[in-house]
Amino acid sequence: MAASAPTPHATGFPAEGRCGYYVEKKKRFCRMVVAAGKRFCGEHAGAAEEENARKRILCPLDPKHTVYEDQLAKHLKKCNSREKPKPVPVSSLSEEQLENLIKKLRKASEGLNSTLKDQIMSHPALHDALNDPKNGDSATKHLKQQASILGNIEKLKLLGPRRCFVEFGAGKGKLSHWVDIALKDAEKVHFILVEKVTTRFKVDGKHRKKNSVFERLQIDIQHLCLNKIPVLSKEKLPVVGIGKHLCGMATDLALRCLVETYAASCEERNEEPLAKRIKNDKTEKEINTLAKEGNEKNVPEKWTPVAGIVIALCCHHRCDWRHYVGKEYFKALGLGAVEFHYFQRMSSWATCGMRKTSLEASNSTPVRKDNQNDDSEEHDDGRYRITEDSAESLPGFLTVEEKKKLGHLCKLLIDQGRIEYLQQKGFRPALQYYTDPLVSLENVLLTALPKHSSLPETTA
Repeated sequence: MAASAPTPHATGFPAEGRCGYYVEKKKRFCRMVVAAGKRFCGEHAGAAEEENARKRILCPLDPKHTVYEDQLAKHLKKCNSREKPKPVPVSSLSEEQLENLIKKLRKASEGLNSTLKDQIMSHPALHDALNDPKNGDSATKHLKQQASILGNIEKLKLLGPRRCFVEFGAGKGKLSHWVDIALKDAEKVHFILVEKVTTRFKVDGKHRKKNSVFERLQIDIQHLCLNKIPVLSKEKLPVVGIGKHLCGMATDLALRCLVETYAASCEERNEEPLAKRIKNDKTEKEINTLAKEGNEKNVPEKWTPVAGIVIALCCHHRCDWRHYVGKEYFKALGLGAVEFHYFQRMSSWATCGMRKTSLEASNSTPVRKDNQNDDSEEHDDGRYRITEDSAESLPGFLTVEEKKKLGHLCKLLIDQGRIEYLQQKGFRPALQYYTDPLVSLENVLLTALPKHSSLPETTA
């Protein structure tokens, strides 16, 4: 019987003839054989000498971690505690630079219909709530928007049994709440409420119906993979993506989550060759016959993973080039990250053209930072939002009304990139006004249906 391999002595020294390098992760010495007269094996000789010669020091940006002294300069360039570059405001541009930027915007926007179709709707499910005399102005405004979104969902024939509604930036979950009310006793309805922050006064717990299930996920949309949610992977319920005032880049993240990481992977699973799907129980002759007949009678109808998308857009000034789904559209227009950066900042001109006076602003409630979705009035009263690129800080050759029109053009161009993206991904998207600007200045609704859907055509 062969002798067992030598082990380190109890005194903590390496076994005789073995490497003297202590492997911290394994809590033992390396067991490689060393050459005569050597202390370390070839793998660890350099590392051991380097560690003995190099000195670790505290990181000057964050003393909670250390770095090799001779690597300090390199580390400071990528340290997570380094000061991030601040976005350059539009107000820093010269008049000539701004004029050139506006020329690019107008050229890129040529041919786009800047007047969207009015699709202001309501729904009987909110009738009593809308007519409650206890409502204040804020509650009424939110209810009107929810009623119109619900009416648009129904018009697209997306209200029905056996489906999963994924509400992105769900906040308190009120949109899903009203969808559930409208569905009454529809069977097998699932709601997934996605919100990255802890939310108070949630309405999820008010739902105790047998046929609908509410599931809340506290996660950033960019990390969400719908394929890993059990109810979707097992029951294959068609998904309807919804959202009320889905802020800035959260809209892009939601679209990518739905049509790229989810629908695309589901399509791949469904597009398995016919012969492979049925070869275990069909003869070659039967397979050929089925192929000629188009599989209609013997193979289940193709499942549509995403049945539709209905999202109220918001806060284009919070978009981000890294996550924007319309990059290819911008590039085709000769535009890139720099132009996008300024256009998304200029988009705030559309909703801050009629700012409060200094006295009114000083007496008003401070504006709160918004999450991916927030029921605060910041989303609804964008005209009072204070930004770095407010009217007072800009060159005087533009009037307030001109700035407002340019802001709307920026929003339209950014949204057109989303429309092009959805079209390329097999959807029929559309933009429409879903509420009166007196109710909310952020009043554009993005809808999309699969191209192969039998539902009515939508127009972009």
